[in-house]
Amino acid sequence: MFKKLIPVLAVSALALSLVACTSSGSASACAPTKPGTASAKIKVTGTGAKTAAKFPAKLTAKSTQRTEIKAGKGRAAAKGDTVDVDYVVYNGTTGKKIDSNSTKAGVPFSLDTAQGLLPGLEKALLCSSSGSRVAAVIPPADAFGSTGNSQLGVGANDSIVFVLDVLKVTKAPKATPTPTPSAPATPALPKANGTPQKAPAGFPTVKLAANGTPTVTIPKTKAPTKLEIADLKKGAGATVAAGDSVTVHYVGLIWDTSKIFDSSWSRGTPATFTTDGVIPGFGKALVGQKVGSQVIVVIPPADGYGAAGQSDAGIKGTDTLVFVLDILADQKK
Repeated sequence: MFKKLIPVLAVSALALSLVACTSSGSASACAPTKPGTASAKIKVTGTGAKTAAKFPAKLTAKSTQRTEIKAGKGRAAAKGDTVDVDYVVYNGTTGKKIDSNSTKAGVPFSLDTAQGLLPGLEKALLCSSSGSRVAAVIPPADAFGSTGNSQLGVGANDSIVFVLDVLKVTKAPKATPTPTPSAPATPALPKANGTPQKAPAGFPTVKLAANGTPTVTIPKTKAPTKLEIADLKKGAGATVAAGDSVTVHYVGLIWDTSKIFDSSWSRGTPATFTTDGVIPGFGKALVGQKVGSQVIVVIPPADGYGAAGQSDAGIKGTDTLVFVLDILADQKK
C-alpha cells in the first residue's frame, strides 16, 4: 500500500496508444491532448484542500479531453517524466467525489502506462508545466474499461473527471546502457508458487481461486495489538531486501468489518513499489521474504496509517488491517 491510497486510480491493464510528446522540455514542442465541449463544462473553484469542481450530470466524452485552466511555467511534462500532482477526482455520471490529495509535495505520477498509470491520466498530464491547473474528462476506454471499477463506484459507462494541479515536473533520467552480454530480467510470476504453509492459530483463513485470487475470512475475535506476519506459501526465489522494488499482488481488509479497501487482484494487474515507500507494516512483511512466497500480515494502526487513519479508504485511526500478498518479483536497489 502506498502512503497515500491511490493505486486504484493509478493502475490499469489497458494498453492504449498515447499522445505523442517530445522530450525537448520546450512547451511549444509538446502537443497536449485537445480540449473539448465536455472538459470546457468543468468549473473549478478553490485551491489546496478546498479545490472543488462542478459540472453537468452524466458528463462524458468519446476520448480524453483536457482543458488547461491555468498555464504553468518551465518544462512541459514528457512521457517518462515524473509529475508531482495534487488532484480531486469525480465520477462523471453521478458527480460523486471519488478521491483527492492536497499536500505540499503532491503525489508523484510517472507518465508511462507501462508503470501502471491510467492512459487518460497520462494524456491529461502530458505537456503540463509546473504551476498549471488542468481539468480532464476521461472516458471508460482510457480508464477502467468495459468492466468499470466497483471498488470506486465507477460503472462500465462512467467517465471520470479530474482536476489536476501540477506542482513539479522532473525530467526522466537518461537510460543507462545495458552491458552485453547480460542475463535477461526474471519475469514476474503470475501468482505465488511456493510450498504451502499452515498459518498459526488465530490468523484469518485464506482460500485461493485457481488464478490465485484469495478470499479472506477474518475470525470474530478481537484484533491483535501488535504486528503479526505468517507465511502461507514459502517461495524459493530471490530474497527481498530493504529498499528493493517488489512486484506483488495483494488484497487489504479492515479486521473489524472484513471490508476490502484495496485489491490488485480485482484490477487484474500487480503493483510494484519499494519496501520503504509503503506503510511500515506492509514493508516489514516484504523484507526477508523470497519471491514466490505468499504472506499474510495483520497490521495495527501504529504500523499502518496511524491515529489519522486514511479517510479516502474508509480506514479509521483505530482500524487494524489485514493483507494477503503474493511476492512475484524483486529488483535490487
